[in-house]
Amino acid sequence: MGFSSKLPKVGTSIFSVMSALAREYSAINLSQGFPDFNCDPKLLELTQKYTSEGFNQYAPMQGALALREQIVILMQNCYGANYHPETEITITAGATQGIYTALAAFINKGDEVIVFEPAYDSYIPAIEVNGGTVRSIPLQYPGFTINWDLVKNVINDKTKMILINSPHNPSGATLSEKDLLTLEKLISGKNIIVISDEVYEHMVFEGQAHQSVARFKSLSGQSIIVSSFGKTIHATGWKIGYVAAPIELMSEFRKIHQFLVFSVNHPFQLALAEYLKDELIYKGLHQFYQSKRDYFRKLISPSRFVIEPCNGTYFQLLSYKKITDEKDTEFAVRLTKEKGIAAIPLSVFYTEKTQQNLLRFCFAKKEETLEIAAEIICTL
Repeated sequence: MGFSSKLPKVGTSIFSVMSALAREYSAINLSQGFPDFNCDPKLLELTQKYTSEGFNQYAPMQGALALREQIVILMQNCYGANYHPETEITITAGATQGIYTALAAFINKGDEVIVFEPAYDSYIPAIEVNGGTVRSIPLQYPGFTINWDLVKNVINDKTKMILINSPHNPSGATLSEKDLLTLEKLISGKNIIVISDEVYEHMVFEGQAHQSVARFKSLSGQSIIVSSFGKTIHATGWKIGYVAAPIELMSEFRKIHQFLVFSVNHPFQLALAEYLKDELIYKGLHQFYQSKRDYFRKLISPSRFVIEPCNGTYFQLLSYKKITDEKDTEFAVRLTKEKGIAAIPLSVFYTEKTQQNLLRFCFAKKEETLEIAAEIICTL
């Protein structure tokens, strides 16, 4: 058949590739971002409760109202924000779908979207397949910070969106209050929408508060916030996320959402709504993952890897500049095949394959998994 690919340069996701390689070589998988421990038995009991009670047909297109109401409470508790559960919250099939839908709803051919690299791998293909033009701005290393003067210079009449991500995957960096205030000022009075990927919102360390777009009244009025429950409840396979936006943006978002997935798993939404009434589930998550981060870092401290800062997420970047000068893609494959541990090379998060000798390791694992992984790391 003759056809023209919409994404001719896109292959299989690096996460699928490395996870498949880890399975093939029976390697410890610290590449793809998912826990190797189960979620709370109480949550599993709630799913059984709602499936048994017959909530097995379509949920409302916008999502179960009970869950949308619980999200409003969460955002009030965490950020002092006020969203309307009926018109400004939509439940999605994970955060990736939420981001794609937001782009599809607003991007027309020729519109420009500012993306900061290294960037999660779904961003750029989703922009391009919807006819948008990507304007990539590199985050400043070390620290993976934003050069706002550069952003100001890139913004023009074609700029339709700016896509931010904090806590940041893959670096673990976080945006500050100053960053968000600067962004707010930059887009004030301009016809620019911000997509804020806040999937790791409850994983910010060292006692720092997550600077959600929702905290900033003017900025939130021009923003679509995307988050996910998979990371919060240790169940990435549930693929349930949410989007929060002012009614003017949300009404357009839902026009696409209804034809993309229509609705999301009904009984699991209701289980989540009941489960999240306990605020400690999300308010205590940062302590849970900071302890895992600290334990992992302690275990690998004798190694030749250089431990990069990690202010949030459940990913730790490690520099191997003292070990080898191999390309990160080659080193990651060799580690999986020869040493039995899988990680993600940082260069795959860039359009231009920047070499910074960095690998991303996921520490959302049981202690025994981290101990075995650290033992391997310390032999390199």
